[in-house]
Amino acid sequence: MENIALEYRRFGEPDVVLQAESVVPAARLAGHLRVRMLFAPVNASDLIPITGAYRHRTPLPAVAGYEGIGVVTDAPAGFAHLLGRRVLPLRGEGTWQRVVDCPAEYAVPVPAEMDSLLAARAYINPLAAQMMLTRYSPRGKTVLLTAAGSDCAILLGQWALNAGALAVYGIHRSPIHADRLVAMGIVPIAQDDAAAVREAAVRAEVTYDATGGSLAEAILSVMPEKGIFVCYGLLSGQTFRQRQALPRVEWFHIRNYLDALDAPAWQAQFMQIWPKLRASRYSDATLFPLAEWRAALGAYREAGRLSKPMLAMEG
Repeated sequence: MENIALEYRRFGEPDVVLQAESVVPAARLAGHLRVRMLFAPVNASDLIPITGAYRHRTPLPAVAGYEGIGVVTDAPAGFAHLLGRRVLPLRGEGTWQRVVDCPAEYAVPVPAEMDSLLAARAYINPLAAQMMLTRYSPRGKTVLLTAAGSDCAILLGQWALNAGALAVYGIHRSPIHADRLVAMGIVPIAQDDAAAVREAAVRAEVTYDATGGSLAEAILSVMPEKGIFVCYGLLSGQTFRQRQALPRVEWFHIRNYLDALDAPAWQAQFMQIWPKLRASRYSDATLFPLAEWRAALGAYREAGRLSKPMLAMEG
């Protein structure tokens, strides 16, 4: 089977350095599955490595993409029961290609009742949200979110409320997100309303921050000293300075916790994610054929976007 892959051989802007390459798949490695990809979303975590931000751990050439869903077409004897089933082919090759090989024990079987477009996004944001809420519990606390319209933040907000948060406030840049946040039980705050941001930050006992920069500094300057500020992204492109010892600042990077998860623990994480994800409000998906990947990247960058761009590998 011919494979089309979005590869990069040097670091730079994704639109410039990504190339659609036609390759013949090598022989399947022992202990791996071969998966015919269906869908793969576009996330910040897919694009940032292409720029060279993590060049020390990104060997070139590389195929882009970290998550997605596909159908198993070849498997070792011990995993023959997965043939023809949908899986998340994770922790193996890049997923922005039509054929992916991945370690069989880390491929996540998708429940029959899960919609493929939803399941394709079950890794990066849901697992990050679940791990943060476990490590930095919101129970009985007032929670503040930045980048509240993002996929990770809307899951953090909903799941924090389910876990016993007293209230969740969400700072958003585009007014288009306000009504959606209200429907999720999250109190919307416009990022340019400095007084409202300050008022929420004064109350925040846990902040989950995806932006960094001046907004992070503004929140940290007034948060309660006993609070916890969890930084899991720098969407502003800027870091921040903490001007006093408290509140406590924690840096969360999902990659730092993956090596500690053996295969059973890894699979157990998704057994928890599936029912929570099905019961949650999440962004819709907009499909782009693989050949239109540049349009998908452009859609991802649109301000106020309510839908997740998704590459359709068979299109």
